[in-house]
Amino acid sequence: MPRYYEDKPEGGACAGVKEDLGACLLQSDCVLQEGKTPRQCLKEGTCRALQYSFFECKRSMLDTRSRFRGKKGY
Repeated sequence: MPRYYEDKPEGGACAGVKEDLGACLLQSDCVLQEGKTPRQCLKEGTCRALQYSFFECKRSMLDTRSRFRGKKGY
C-alpha cells in the first residue's frame, strides 16, 4: 500500500516509492524473523513489485522521451 502525505516535504522524484520499498523491506519476515539485512532480502526477491516500481521510476528520469510525458505510476 502506498503511503502518501500531502504535508510531507518533497524528497525527490522517486521518494515515495523509495520510502515504501524501505518500509516493505523492514517489515518483511526476512528481516524480522530471519535476521537478515534488507539488502540480502532484496536480492532474494522480497518486495519485488516495489523494487520494480523504483527501478522504473529511476529509469524514467534518464529516458528523455518519458521525461516529457511524465512518470508512470505514483
